[in-house]
Amino acid sequence: MRGGFYIRLAGSGITKNRKLYIPYIITCICMVMMFYIIAYLGLSADFGNVRGGDMMQSFLLLGIWIIAVFSLIFLYYTNSFLIRRRQKEFGLYNILGMGKRNLVKILIWENILTAVISLGGGLVFGILFSKLAELAGTKMLGGETGFAIHVALQPIVLTVVWFLVIFALILLRMLFYIFRLRPVEMLKSENVGEKPPKTNWVLALIGVLLLAAAYYMAVAILDPMAAMTMFFVAVVMVIIATYLLFIAGSVAMCRLLQRNKNYYYKTKHFVSLSSMVYRMKRNGAGLASICILSTMALVTVGSTICLYVQTEDGLNKRYPSDIMIEFSSADQSETEEYRKAIDEVLADYGAAAENTEDFYLLSVAGMQTEDQIWLSEVSLNESGFAGNVYETIRRLYITTLDDYNKMSGENRELQDGEALLCTPGTEYNYDTVTIENCGTWQVEKLDSQPFAVGSAQAGVAGSMFLIVKDMPTLIEIQDQRNAMTYDYTDMSVTFIEENYNFDLSCGNDTEIEIYNTILERLNELPEDMPNFYISSKAYSRADYVGLNGGLFFLGILLGSVFLFGTVLIIYYKQISEGYEDQDRFNILMKVGMTRKEVRQSINSQMLTVFFMPLLVAGLHLAFAFPLISKILQLIFATEEYLLIIGMICCYLVFALFYVIIYAITSKSYYGIVSGKEKR
Repeated sequence: MRGGFYIRLAGSGITKNRKLYIPYIITCICMVMMFYIIAYLGLSADFGNVRGGDMMQSFLLLGIWIIAVFSLIFLYYTNSFLIRRRQKEFGLYNILGMGKRNLVKILIWENILTAVISLGGGLVFGILFSKLAELAGTKMLGGETGFAIHVALQPIVLTVVWFLVIFALILLRMLFYIFRLRPVEMLKSENVGEKPPKTNWVLALIGVLLLAAAYYMAVAILDPMAAMTMFFVAVVMVIIATYLLFIAGSVAMCRLLQRNKNYYYKTKHFVSLSSMVYRMKRNGAGLASICILSTMALVTVGSTICLYVQTEDGLNKRYPSDIMIEFSSADQSETEEYRKAIDEVLADYGAAAENTEDFYLLSVAGMQTEDQIWLSEVSLNESGFAGNVYETIRRLYITTLDDYNKMSGENRELQDGEALLCTPGTEYNYDTVTIENCGTWQVEKLDSQPFAVGSAQAGVAGSMFLIVKDMPTLIEIQDQRNAMTYDYTDMSVTFIEENYNFDLSCGNDTEIEIYNTILERLNELPEDMPNFYISSKAYSRADYVGLNGGLFFLGILLGSVFLFGTVLIIYYKQISEGYEDQDRFNILMKVGMTRKEVRQSINSQMLTVFFMPLLVAGLHLAFAFPLISKILQLIFATEEYLLIIGMICCYLVFALFYVIIYAITSKSYYGIVSGKEKR
């Protein structure tokens, strides 16, 4: 046989099975397109030159690997539906005289045609939409770019190589499948039903216990650092529990429904429930996959939208003042030259410092166990602590009562051994606090954060604000803490810093010019002066927007990929089960079952299992919310009520989309099983 014969057979096979191949090829095209777009933006030198673009690119490069792995797993998994539907056709070819080597040639050409169409279409659409994505990303960062479409070689090569690897692995799997089965088995593949699985109460119970434990962790963990460390553990537990419950638990549910005579012995329930039991193992795995992908899409899109919406609010929390300067000195006379230089720069620009703040702060890293703050991990371990160190990490911000009263407008008094304490975002249920080698204080707890510290909003560790009596006490804490560096190699020296912050009533461009001029002028002062660090809200805005914009951009793309996965699994599940049930319903209609009863039975079956993943995904999202909220509040200082609104809106939109998928697939399923649509 000539090569053209196999190409025609391959093309004919794809055309005749277009109901299966078209959605698969469209999904492949979309995967290729998204992979190229992310690779293009992640590797584009022009996009990286936009202020904040390098920050966004760091997340996009991470997204390349995420989509690469997901594409491999997902396309490899969905290809199994195609193979299952083609077995009878391949068995017929084999019976008519084609050897398995001939079938291999057909499969190779089918795979080549699929790969060419997918890569060609994906790259064309990827190149076209990459400019739109670049414009959107640049708009997020507040930059400018032209409208010319650029074709980059490196992203194209990366995309082609990776998806050729995927298609090669898929081909190997198909060939293994063909060589493993005998012709008779392929011919009868659609008529071979699954044995009704036994109810495995042990696995169902394990699934319930794992899910309950994960839910308890999500609700019970109050500490943000603990939430970060336990989040991925909870995710793995939920995934395992979901598969166990949908596979073993769904079988148990069907058995319980069969025992309910009032429910089971009705026409619309009897047929659907009987057929479900015979394939619930495979059905359960598909439903679990739909549930997990739905949850991933909801969490990814909901979280990143919430972050992006609150970008400006988060920027204001990270930079509470327009210009923020830290001097490494506890003596104001040592920083007088710096102030003069700053005033001169402001005078040159005709600007004035507004809402000025000037206070001293000692920032110390520690680890909290009950009312004890350990300054060294070595000493923490020597105390007998055997838990997770990362859950105990805290950042202490210590200042004096004078500075607190000056900033708050209050007139509090403290005695020796007394202090004020605030622990935003974490609970502290003790009346005293002890800092290792530095002393113990009787504390009065404050209801709100005493003063704004930008680094406290950006740090991943929980924050503790401690107000001590006076400067000598603050200096003593500094000296005692630094004295420990001689005994512990895991500690570095830290110093009291003067924080000098102020606002400017000018535009962002002018503020950036003032910031750069101040930085230049301060660097010209003598080197023997205290060190300083200066930051500007306007100058840092692009990086901050790049961070949240990158997460938002990546979240939308990943959410779209997960959504494609959900839709395709639902579609193939319905189509494949429709063909499997076609003969059964044809027999039932021949013995008197009406089309109305067939539709009622189909609706019963689909409503019993189809909406289960959506409901369970909503349950997962509800219990995951406390963990997600704590993590986002810790890292990005998000508002919880906005996150709640965002998650609810995402779920409602997704539910609407899910209902639309239900309407489309149920119509296709009914068309197949009722005999209106032939094989």
